[in-house]
Amino acid sequence: MHVEYWTPLLVLLTSLTTGVTIFILREEQVRLRTALNVTGAVVMLVLVWAIVWANAQGVRFETRIGFLPGLDIVLRADSLAMLFGTLSAVLWLATTVYAVGYLEASLHQSRFFGFFSLCVMATMGVALAGNLLTFVLFYELLTVATFPLIMHRGTRASAAAGRVYLVYTLSGGLLLLAGAVWLHVLVGTGDFTTGGYLSASGLSRGHLVAVFALLVTGLGVKAAIVPLHGWLPAAMVAPAPVSALLHAVAVVKAGAFGIVRVVYDVFGIRTADEIGVLTPLAVAAAVTILWGSLRALVQDDLKRRLAYSTVSQLSYITLGVATFGPLSTVGGLAHLIHQGIMKVTLFFCAGLLAETLSVRRISEMAGVGRRMPVTMVAFTTAAFGMIGVPPLAGFVSKWYLGLGAIEAGDAWIVAVLVASSLLNAAYFLPIVRTAWFDEARVPWAGEPFEGRASEASWWLLAPTVLTAALAVGAGVLAAIDISPLGLALRAAQGVFAE
Repeated sequence: MHVEYWTPLLVLLTSLTTGVTIFILREEQVRLRTALNVTGAVVMLVLVWAIVWANAQGVRFETRIGFLPGLDIVLRADSLAMLFGTLSAVLWLATTVYAVGYLEASLHQSRFFGFFSLCVMATMGVALAGNLLTFVLFYELLTVATFPLIMHRGTRASAAAGRVYLVYTLSGGLLLLAGAVWLHVLVGTGDFTTGGYLSASGLSRGHLVAVFALLVTGLGVKAAIVPLHGWLPAAMVAPAPVSALLHAVAVVKAGAFGIVRVVYDVFGIRTADEIGVLTPLAVAAAVTILWGSLRALVQDDLKRRLAYSTVSQLSYITLGVATFGPLSTVGGLAHLIHQGIMKVTLFFCAGLLAETLSVRRISEMAGVGRRMPVTMVAFTTAAFGMIGVPPLAGFVSKWYLGLGAIEAGDAWIVAVLVASSLLNAAYFLPIVRTAWFDEARVPWAGEPFEGRASEASWWLLAPTVLTAALAVGAGVLAAIDISPLGLALRAAQGVFAE
């Protein structure tokens, strides 16, 4: 089998070079900064799709760099890596275009887009990590790169949110590091392996359970598993592009993807089942799904409702991982992408409403569908997807998760999925109803609004429409090989190949 060495490293260098170059640009160099942003995102997307295509032809991609005696930094483009990497590359391009339009009149754009690119580099490093050491390095780099983005506005509220974010994520990072170091002392740092490199380690059940608890608790902070989720709603003071990045692809998804790696490639799904850690993980995910939905119900601030929705929806991935069987694995891995494209659409729309109409609360949304019809069509599409209305992307995820629960004989998981979908409808449908059917009013006058539609610029609208279309296409075209479901099926085959 041919092994390609340089391509994984080139993927990271693309966003690193973009970020470093943008840092040194003057604020007035708007066109050059925009060109660098868009070009870097396009180049990364092309590289990622080239890897996906070559993987299908049997080409293997791996970069191995000596770090310390017995420790290598390993980048590997396996099927799980490309599942997460494809999401990152597609949404980086969409979010970059959106951010260019959103921050058009803002200060400190070179600083923002520099850290934005470093954030994407760290995310791709998490995706491509071939062992636990590499994963931890990029996982912590992601914390460092996203902190300035949360603090970007420079307000007292953003400073407070940044401090909360650091306390949570650095604490989680310490637990993750402790687990990784403990494993290295016990068995060395092995590469991520199908079936798990600990499956033949000979470690006692007590050691395995303790290490699993450390690793998953550390990852659970960024994955927003209750009660470790408190930083996420607080981070909603960040600009809309940052909120979209945090909720769709970067921080929260890195935590969920880390849990995927620990269960499948460190312990192995069968070993995790044998030592009895899957059921507690499934229960934690189920509690998070229901708690996040209940909290979303009582939020009037639109971004906070979406934040608690993320807390809930993200744990579908963990629930799929914790339910033993290939169908639930497919559902969880497909939702890794599906949740990203639906949630980024919702945050894009929230940003458009705030910037165009100064609408930030659900109680202010009466009639906005007639004022911003394209924006609200995109929002409605993504919201219906989150509820699980067929044939949208969210339906595909929930269908496979339900089938997987039945396959595993876990009827209670089916009940959780049904309850969650009902709660999703309870907090999304009132937004849709008031936006489309309530009488629009001028906020300061209380009189009916009868003006023309007020859509945002196409720099903002185009990526929003694109991601909404992807949420439709991921469901309608789920049967094709390059759909998120197709990528998830390929990855699940690898997990259960042994």
